[in-house]
Amino acid sequence: MKFPLSLAAATCAVATLAMAVPADARINQRQNHQQHRIAAGLKNGSLTARKTVQLERQQVRIARFEAKSRADGGGLSRSERARIEARQDPASANIYRQKHDGQGR
Repeated sequence: MKFPLSLAAATCAVATLAMAVPADARINQRQNHQQHRIAAGLKNGSLTARKTVQLERQQVRIARFEAKSRADGGGLSRSERARIEARQDPASANIYRQKHDGQGR
């Protein structure tokens, strides 16, 4: 059970490495909220360990994409923010679907 939690910690660490400017705060806030939703699902039993790992991997991919986008040192451009948010949308829907499909309990 430690694996999903360590993955969550790694995702949060990647997300908080860069200083959030106001325009980027929405992305980081949303990423943290999704992490909390996954952790809550695992804790309350609505997510299995296997589903949690899958959701965490999706979050890690988004965080890596964000880190790569920030690597040029200029922060995130408007189009980069839009692409990150476009990846967060289906991830959020996926979290909802997995938590409410009745297979975790």
